Amino acid sequence: MLTRRAFLQSAALAASVLPARAARTYATGRPPLADRKFSSDVVEAKIQDVRKRIADPEVAWMFENCFPNTLDTTVRTGELDGKPDTFVITGDIDAMWLRDSAAQVWPYLPLAKDDAKLKTMLAGVVNRQARCVRIDPYANAFNFGASGSEWSGDHTRMRPELHERKWEIDSLCYTVRLAHGYWKATGDDSCFDPAWQQSAALIVKTFREQQRERDRGPYSFQRTTENPSDSLPQGGYGNPTRPCGMIHSAFRPSDDACIFPFLIPSNLFAVTSLEQLAEIYTSALSDRAFADGCRGLAAEIREGIAAWAAGPHGHHGEIYAFEADGYGNQLFMDDGNAPSLLSLPYLGCCGMDDPLYRRTRAFVLSDDNPYFYRGAAGEGLGGPHSGLEMIWPLGIITRALTTRDEKEIAACLATLKGTHAGTGFMHESFFRNDPTRYTRKWFAWANTLFGELILHILDAHPSLLAR
Repeated sequence: MLTRRAFLQSAALAASVLPARAARTYATGRPPLADRKFSSDVVEAKIQDVRKRIADPEVAWMFENCFPNTLDTTVRTGELDGKPDTFVITGDIDAMWLRDSAAQVWPYLPLAKDDAKLKTMLAGVVNRQARCVRIDPYANAFNFGASGSEWSGDHTRMRPELHERKWEIDSLCYTVRLAHGYWKATGDDSCFDPAWQQSAALIVKTFREQQRERDRGPYSFQRTTENPSDSLPQGGYGNPTRPCGMIHSAFRPSDDACIFPFLIPSNLFAVTSLEQLAEIYTSALSDRAFADGCRGLAAEIREGIAAWAAGPHGHHGEIYAFEADGYGNQLFMDDGNAPSLLSLPYLGCCGMDDPLYRRTRAFVLSDDNPYFYRGAAGEGLGGPHSGLEMIWPLGIITRALTTRDEKEIAACLATLKGTHAGTGFMHESFFRNDPTRYTRKWFAWANTLFGELILHILDAHPSLLAR
């Protein structure tokens, strides 16, 4: 078994060897200027400034390709109902996931105050997401218009505006996170109009319904498929639970069905989102009653988390489970998507030094996690979605964003540098022994998150990229 120390040593060796390729000429992977979906002078200036501060030309090239990928290739701007409107596709699937789109534009928020055009584009994403919630708070992915989708035959309440209707707690959490982040970054509260407030009320209502305190709620889902993780058992409601205050999630951020419906990372994320909603309603909207309702719901979820989210592991002590059912059954694993147990500090759900998180993190990054893989190409989190032995760059990036250990960050960066398969872009996943075996050549979330990682390193560990 490769220990953490051996991982750091092997990655450091890789980092010392990889710069030998610096003599290469790295042609940009970006589309020509005329073909880019959106351009921002501030973003372009940031790219040039950051490139000068990265000693390794390959890493600099990867940053230039990845950081603007969402703007270059996925953004469709316009106006709807007299307000900015921005539709953001996920990449090689022509649909807008609430989770992905929020994460894709997140790293641009700090630049918005210096670019009115960028600010308007971001306001458009907030507006579009709120509109999507009003169409159906249970859907995870949406079409630009009422065009239907390949999943229109799913056994649920499909509408032509929906690409897919998998209920995932984090879809609504990311919607809140982006709106709150936009407001904090720009000081602009004009997005919190009556239409947005209607969406916020639907988010809280949906969370309440999926506590299932009185009944199973209005949502069910089944799909005619050979893949069992694409459908829900028990008539489309999922496996049995005992109500405890936590929210039921039908699917994970990977779009795979939950085994136990209390998805712990997403419930922790929901607590954070409700606190953010309460802040918006207290400070920007002066609606203390709604804010108090958000805080009360967050307290109920916390109570369920305290009772059922953590349990004893044979090797790691008391740690968070990935899923639970309120009867005492728990699933110990983690997934390369976010929210994950690994991502909790990144999403503001706990501190990096929280003892429970530290023990959980040690489990996640060990052979005791069935979806943590090691191989000739590197090591990292995977998950059921792309198959066994497939490592997700999202998980590697999240690992680097949730540690202060420069050696660990450098090791993650070396792995990312060594596994892009010559493309200069991130992928959904790659085979642990061969990075040329990868899924999704155009996955904008992973690309933009890599750019966010580079900016984080330059801010917190500037010497790491300078050497």
